[in-house]
Amino acid sequence: MAGNNRVGGIIEIKVDGVLYAAKGNWTYNLGVNKREAVLGADKVHGYKESVQAPKLEGAITDRGDLNVKAILGLKGATATLKLANDKIIVFKDAWYSGDGNITTEEGEIEFKMEALSAEEIR
Repeated sequence: MAGNNRVGGIIEIKVDGVLYAAKGNWTYNLGVNKREAVLGADKVHGYKESVQAPKLEGAITDRGDLNVKAILGLKGATATLKLANDKIIVFKDAWYSGDGNITTEEGEIEFKMEALSAEEIR
């Protein structure tokens, strides 16, 4: 069987064309509406939907040439996440939404962005 059977592992994160040193496990959400059951005293009455913001979160390494303040101030950005299985997720009109926490042992910066829209393009 030919093809790429890899489903996890190496990823690539870019924001406005700048490649960041991603590390660890990342999560993303395309921002589709969340459905939750509406429960009555007698049975399930149906469901409700609530809006979710598309989001991307993980950690990057704080290299010496990295401008941390610029990252914390990101807004109106385009973020691209390329997954190990060759999927590409694009987040448009994104902003940094984390607390800005940085650890010193491994130079790790919390990286969290939310966006107005996201799409899986491949």
